[in-house]
Amino acid sequence: MTGLAVGQTVPTIGVLDFFGIRKVPESRIRQALGAKEGDRLPPSKGDVEEHLDAIPGVLEGHLEAVCCNQGKTILYVGVEERGSPHFELRDPPDGEQVLPEEVTSAYRRFMEAFTVAVRRGATEEDLTAGHSRMIDRNARAVQDMFPQLAEDHLSELRNVLHNSADEDQRATATYVIAYAEHKTEVIDDVQYALKDSDARVRQNAAHALMAMAVYARLNPKSGLKVEPTWFIEMLNSLSWSDRNQALLALQTLTEHGETGTLEQLRVRALPALIEMARWKTLEHALPAYILVARIAGWNEELIRASWSRGDREQAITAALKRKSIK
Repeated sequence: MTGLAVGQTVPTIGVLDFFGIRKVPESRIRQALGAKEGDRLPPSKGDVEEHLDAIPGVLEGHLEAVCCNQGKTILYVGVEERGSPHFELRDPPDGEQVLPEEVTSAYRRFMEAFTVAVRRGATEEDLTAGHSRMIDRNARAVQDMFPQLAEDHLSELRNVLHNSADEDQRATATYVIAYAEHKTEVIDDVQYALKDSDARVRQNAAHALMAMAVYARLNPKSGLKVEPTWFIEMLNSLSWSDRNQALLALQTLTEHGETGTLEQLRVRALPALIEMARWKTLEHALPAYILVARIAGWNEELIRASWSRGDREQAITAALKRKSIK
């Protein structure tokens, strides 16, 4: 959402939701936004974010339009208030490193196949190998080239990921390096990318780490360990996509009641989880709700039953009452 050209159809806001609000009244945020559900998206994302930044007590505001709820756009309005947890990103590097053409062309082909798969609704994937293999035949065929490319060009991938000023190059490197056969050799590089200044790089890194977490659980002798700490920090990001990726990863990382991770979530991110568990779009609220209920100590059967009843507040209340997780 970066502004709309003259003559372009402006999407309608089907759902309006917020995050990061602690002390500033929501009514003040809505006033600065100047739009409500049923209105068209604001024509200038930058102008609205400037209005949000000018609200007393707000350090920064961020708008993110997400598709779709019954054919209408979901608009997320995030703010970071003074004194609130801050997700720190690195400054972009300034190097001129580029990847070999065979790597970038393969990634372009994958993205083209992925786009077609999304339109067809064929987005399912197998993560058990520690990286994505999509159900879509064409996308998977390109993905199956990446392990060899990662082996042949590991040093170039690592160099670009850490040092290239080109965010497209860094996003490509982050995606492909995760296909390396020995995940323990590249996991630090992928976790490094989780704090990149570019949202696409962070998204690729988060998705890769979620696949590695699946592999680590299935192969406990592999020595592979995905640290939850940065994902927990991402729950306080100004970017909805960061939060969404972090929720999905943390859902995987707590599937078996990992008490240490759940305690970190309770101490460091419970307010963020609660506001996301209350989001109006159920698909987006569910991962946060599951984490809140796990913090409350609920088993998976109780979590499913409560969600089916539409009773989110019971789990939220139980999580707030819990003093520690041991």
